[in-house]
Amino acid sequence: TQVVLARLKTPLAGVLLASANGTLDALPPLNWRDDAAVTVVIASHNYPDTPRTGDPIDGLADVAAKDGPDAYVLHAGTRAEGGAVLSAGGRVLSVTATGKDLTAARERAYTALGRIHLDGSQHRTDIALKASRD
Repeated sequence: TQVVLARLKTPLAGVLLASANGTLDALPPLNWRDDAAVTVVIASHNYPDTPRTGDPIDGLADVAAKDGPDAYVLHAGTRAEGGAVLSAGGRVLSVTATGKDLTAARERAYTALGRIHLDGSQHRTDIALKASRD
């Protein structure tokens, strides 16, 4: 879902409203960006068994400042506490990035991911690797 929405040019709110009202057939065709998109999930320590929660997450502002708007972070298993963002589940964050092709999108996603620190976190290192080589 994250990579699909990253490529959607048509405002999502109008599509959702039309869906809720049963008027999707009245909408013009959706518009899409030509860019490729890649999403990498950051999971907490010990995921999927018994994920550790309550760990602080650092670097989110760096992603926004240095990589946005072509890369951004979506929160899933997080919570705010005392001005800090903490892990609150197994699949904690998703880093989504776009680029002119899968290679560029992948590089951008992993660069942004590298700015984030969550003690003991894990993520796959092979997302879009084969496709970006083809």
